[in-house]
Amino acid sequence: MNDRYDAGDAGYDGGPYELVGYDEYGRPMYRQVPAQQAAQAQPAAYDPYAQQQGYGYDPYATGQQPPAPSYDPGRQQPAYDPYDPYGSQTPYDPYATGTQDATGYDPYGQAASSGQQPRVAEQTAYIPQQAGPAQDVTGPGESGPGPAQDVPGPGESGAAPDYHTEQFAFVEEPDGDSEDVIDWLKFTENRTERREEARRRARSRLIALLVVLALVAAGGVGYLWYAGKLPGLSSGGTDGAAAPAAAQKRDVLAVHLHNTAGGGTLTALLVDNTTTQQGTTVLLPNSLALTGDDGSATTLAASVDDDGTSGTRDQLDTVLGTSIQGTWRLDTPYLQNLVDLVGDIETDTDTDVPDPDAGKKGAAPLVHKGRDQTLSGKMAVAYATYRASGEPENARLQRFGQVLQGVLRKMSSDPASATVTVRTLAQILDPPLTDKDLGAFLAKLADLAKRGDYKTALLPVGPDGTLSAQTGDSVVKDILGGTAKSPGAGSAVRVSVRNATGVKADTDKARVVLLNGGFTFLEGGSAAGTETASKVLYADAADRADATEVAKTLGLPESAVTKGTVSSGADVSVVLGSDYAPSAS
Repeated sequence: MNDRYDAGDAGYDGGPYELVGYDEYGRPMYRQVPAQQAAQAQPAAYDPYAQQQGYGYDPYATGQQPPAPSYDPGRQQPAYDPYDPYGSQTPYDPYATGTQDATGYDPYGQAASSGQQPRVAEQTAYIPQQAGPAQDVTGPGESGPGPAQDVPGPGESGAAPDYHTEQFAFVEEPDGDSEDVIDWLKFTENRTERREEARRRARSRLIALLVVLALVAAGGVGYLWYAGKLPGLSSGGTDGAAAPAAAQKRDVLAVHLHNTAGGGTLTALLVDNTTTQQGTTVLLPNSLALTGDDGSATTLAASVDDDGTSGTRDQLDTVLGTSIQGTWRLDTPYLQNLVDLVGDIETDTDTDVPDPDAGKKGAAPLVHKGRDQTLSGKMAVAYATYRASGEPENARLQRFGQVLQGVLRKMSSDPASATVTVRTLAQILDPPLTDKDLGAFLAKLADLAKRGDYKTALLPVGPDGTLSAQTGDSVVKDILGGTAKSPGAGSAVRVSVRNATGVKADTDKARVVLLNGGFTFLEGGSAAGTETASKVLYADAADRADATEVAKTLGLPESAVTKGTVSSGADVSVVLGSDYAPSAS
């Protein structure tokens, strides 16, 4: 490439020319100056590679430019240095903010009067869109095609072309921040998805919670219905029991306390009603009349001493009409150890109990009368077995019941822990009772006692040890199950007698007659009024023959025998009316 410009190459016939701009490849574009303008002021020749400051137009100038000198065609120009194309000049800075002379180049076609070089921001290229004839004008010695430009011919005005905004097509370069924008969009999208996922999880958890609550509510309603505690469905019985007393499920354990020091025994039944969730201690007087295996009459105390546990359990089943699952023989030393293991008990004591080891009168009592008394093992045994002079036997039995309930309140409700307590006693249990079974049973009763669903009831018996009709309704029927079992073969028929004659002595006369006839007499009490006709009632058709025999023994007509309600524990019930004549029997 030559460093001189040959006007003939551009098609001009000579004369001065001036720079009008650059094409998109950075090559200069010129126009010929008209003759009338050349006479006034001859422009300086353009040398893009000039190395002298202020000579011609320096596209890379960043400072104040001096006026361009006039063009001298005979002046020797410095040779072009390919290793220094800028002539040791500072390269062109498109972002330069310095001022420039009015003759400087304005790429946007604006007047350079402001002296401020415009800053290019986002537009990286422009393409002139002027119409008109185009010529490819190259510098001296340059070759190759280039974009077409409109170069004014001779005689045309030398004013700078007037460019407008609509004449430019702007091309936007991808911004380096576009990746950040994409990342931000991805972040916001992911955050939205996470929020939606969190909402879905929250809804799922809420639905699961509602399902669990519904199941718990349904289970609670089912339990209340099963236990007979659902309002509106109860039969009106005591303790909210919806099912009949005979249909309720019970676990019964007989406890015999043997006083190894003073002699004698005390018996109670521990009842766990799993249907009504109620626990009860039923105290059995020693005078309770039982029927031995040979059919002979005996008492509870004599049966415990003679027959042991299994024989007594069977006899109690027959009299009370219940099913006893096991028997727990508890000697007084083991009771003392049990109370000490559970950590003493609290109960209300009804009397002062002397210390049996004091050995002299006037010594301080071992147990004081009062409310919420704390009893150790020794004190509990002394209180449970104490009977003051002139007191009935049942007074001692009721104290034994207080100690049992106090032990249950302190026993662990956990079956495993309760089993450990039983095993620590090192007691040999009567089969089929085992340590594990006894521990689990006591744990259930302990839970009921701590909740306040536990009570103690005394089984009332007559002076002769027989059960009364009231006993069948209050204890035997409601607590133990209702109806007594029929006696085994060879045993006496049990007859309950209720006096409605108005003469109290008729009850004793009927008892003597029945006992002499081989029947077992049960006291049925006295009626509030009198009845005219006597009745002999039986509940089962198999007992009709026995009822007929009872009527004959008492001197009553066979027409008095009829089917009806029989007192609990009896096979035949008799209601003595005013037609009963003791002398005839």
